[in-house]
Amino acid sequence: MKLALLQTGKTTDKNISAVADLYSGRIKKYTSFEIITLPDIKNTKSMSVQEQKLKEGKRILQSVSMDDYIILLDEKGKELRTVELSAWMEKLFMQPKKRIVFVIGGPWGFSEEVYNRADFMMSLSKMTFPHQLVRLLFLEQLYRVFTVIKGEPYHHE
Repeated sequence: MKLALLQTGKTTDKNISAVADLYSGRIKKYTSFEIITLPDIKNTKSMSVQEQKLKEGKRILQSVSMDDYIILLDEKGKELRTVELSAWMEKLFMQPKKRIVFVIGGPWGFSEEVYNRADFMMSLSKMTFPHQLVRLLFLEQLYRVFTVIKGEPYHHE
């Protein structure tokens, strides 16, 4: 099964971007994986938060297909320990879906339409992080998940 990370806006911090690329490369050793970066919404100062979420949501929905299993990374989502996420993803790989798409939205969260399209919501933490840092944290966890599935010694429990 293919995996994708769909994110809004470029990672502008070169250090975060370099480490994210490192983990992305590691993930690709286990599965087909891509990062899809949607451009930031322009002229947001003249838009309401709701309007920004709607425009961003429309772009997100245009980037996924009905065959995709959509997982939102959202503060309201379910928190999973790494080993729980590994076991859950192993089961998910058996689903007849074409692709698993993890979605990181912009600073205001997701539109109602995106929430309605999601198959699952997960939270990386109860704490709030900048969305560029969330990208790196998530990629590390995804790599860790594969090392757990493969029984490799990266994860200690």
